[in-house]
Amino acid sequence: MCGIAGFSGAPIEVGDARRTLETMIHTLHHRGPDGYGFHVAAGIGLAHARLSIIDLATGDQPIRNECGDVWTVFNGEIFNYVELRADLIARGHRFYTQSDTEVIVHLYDRYGDAFVDHLNGQFAIALWDARRQRLVLARDRAGIRPLFHTRARGGVWFASEIKALLVVLPERATLDPRGLAEALTFWAPVDPDTSFAGVHSLPPGHLLAIEADGSETLRQYWDWTFPDRDAAPAFTSIEEATAELRALLVDAVRLQLRADVPVGAYLSGGLDSSGIVAMIRGFTDTPVRTFSVAFEDAEFDESEHQRAMVRHLGTDHTTLTVSRRQIGEAFPRLVRHAEAPVLRTAPVPMMLLSARVREEGYKVVLTGEGADEVFGGYDLFREAKVRRFWARQPQSRFRPLLLGRLYGYLENSPVRNPAFAQSFFGQGLEHIDRPVFAHVPRWTTSQRALNFLSPELRASLGPWDPLAFYEQRLPSAISNWRPLARDQYVEAKSLLAAYLLAAQGDRVAASNSIEGRVPYLDHRVIEFGNRLPEHYKVRGMTEKYLLRRALADLLPDDIVKRTKQPYRAPDSASFFIDGKAPAFVDDMLSTERLRKSGYFDPVMVGRLVDKCRAGKATGFADNQALVGILSTMLLDEHFVRGRGAT
Repeated sequence: MCGIAGFSGAPIEVGDARRTLETMIHTLHHRGPDGYGFHVAAGIGLAHARLSIIDLATGDQPIRNECGDVWTVFNGEIFNYVELRADLIARGHRFYTQSDTEVIVHLYDRYGDAFVDHLNGQFAIALWDARRQRLVLARDRAGIRPLFHTRARGGVWFASEIKALLVVLPERATLDPRGLAEALTFWAPVDPDTSFAGVHSLPPGHLLAIEADGSETLRQYWDWTFPDRDAAPAFTSIEEATAELRALLVDAVRLQLRADVPVGAYLSGGLDSSGIVAMIRGFTDTPVRTFSVAFEDAEFDESEHQRAMVRHLGTDHTTLTVSRRQIGEAFPRLVRHAEAPVLRTAPVPMMLLSARVREEGYKVVLTGEGADEVFGGYDLFREAKVRRFWARQPQSRFRPLLLGRLYGYLENSPVRNPAFAQSFFGQGLEHIDRPVFAHVPRWTTSQRALNFLSPELRASLGPWDPLAFYEQRLPSAISNWRPLARDQYVEAKSLLAAYLLAAQGDRVAASNSIEGRVPYLDHRVIEFGNRLPEHYKVRGMTEKYLLRRALADLLPDDIVKRTKQPYRAPDSASFFIDGKAPAFVDDMLSTERLRKSGYFDPVMVGRLVDKCRAGKATGFADNQALVGILSTMLLDEHFVRGRGAT
């Protein structure tokens, strides 16, 4: 975990360039508090804020090749750098550090832009080719590490976080209406869009090359791909697939434990994180240090399962118990780091937990993120399976009753009232053949927040069909995939990359100088999972069937068989304790402030606030709208009106 920033092509004097880079990189101190590095030459400026994890002595960036004509700064880790380094040395390359960073410049010398194909890691890379006066930006396959860019003042500017761009380009500090609408519908702006006008996110699995003449080439070098629906089976038996998955996961964990500092792990009490810790314990010599977040509210708390896993694995463990009040008070800090509207408060406890991890002297944690997307773990996948079965006989009263086996962990479950369940999950049955079919109920719920937009902002959006908009960004091959594959692809590109790995992952960990690593998103694991037949993932109503088999002998039976309970936190209730809100909530959601900003209708928002203050917001739509509106107003306050950078 580090921070990078820089520019190419901008007509800036060398002295001014260094000062500009210092201004940019200092906003990213939280990502890399262990030191700064710079490279300035004609047409280029590179800056790096370092979190020292590998090669503590000689791994400072920027890093160059032997000739000094290729330079790089990067954020992340190259987990297979040991093997890459050995191969490159055998081919005659000479190294001057022991870092993972240095393999990047040597791979570029040998393979050009195809260097990314050789990397197993999570990364955002900026590479300068001085011979060709060429800047290359690259982002890892799953989108674990962020990278933003914009054109301004005669050049291309890039950074790990948008705040580093805004501090030197205040003209970019304008919220984009379309990005806002996307966030309130899909839970986050859709790559390459962001919340800020003129600022773009480099999509996962893409490489952007800016040539000496200013021309750009954007190339996708990797994507989640699935076999055609009629393809021959990739496995002869489930036993074969189970053994291959176990070996692959153990190797992914082994690689991601590489560090010259202690490594910890998050333990939620569910299958995914418990499996990671069990593999560390069972197949490596790494001491196991685990961390969990618990809640005062029983509805969200999983500490009983966490304690059971701690006893089973014998780990040295720390639990952080979080209250609603703490979540509400810390929310503005989350928004400053997320740099986008958020619809849930769930990232806040993870931000508070990462602070505790740092206090305990750790810089790196492994997490269980990604297993649900790769192996079919979410209720959404089972829900879509039932809804497709139901759609074949839309008038059936019995088929939708299968939905009653979902959402048992919710106090106000939509399946408890059969009539409501039929109405709620019956939304979008007519879209059964569309790639976004599984996501229609979720997006229909979240986009109700658009009803709170001001008439002026709604008019500026013009006619907008969210489903058609999203489908335009999907690969044409998706129409040939099996239904679950379609659902997984959309989930991986929307919720996973844009929200879970961002606001709830990289941003909250980086806010406290913590690097999160995600073994389930090793690209080899993703590619393996994508080849699996549907019934190896969701068998009947059992999710992650193959992963459960692969971990069965490492975990207690009740953990292996435990139904998925998504991580959640109190939403609107975190802002109204006994009807009283923190001062910033009353300020941001006041009629005067709402009217001045121009984003939302003050009267409609006022009614929603009154409802939440009275504790009557029980549905997802109300909660998500309140959190989305409040986070948007905080974005405006800090980055637009305050021109804040930290």
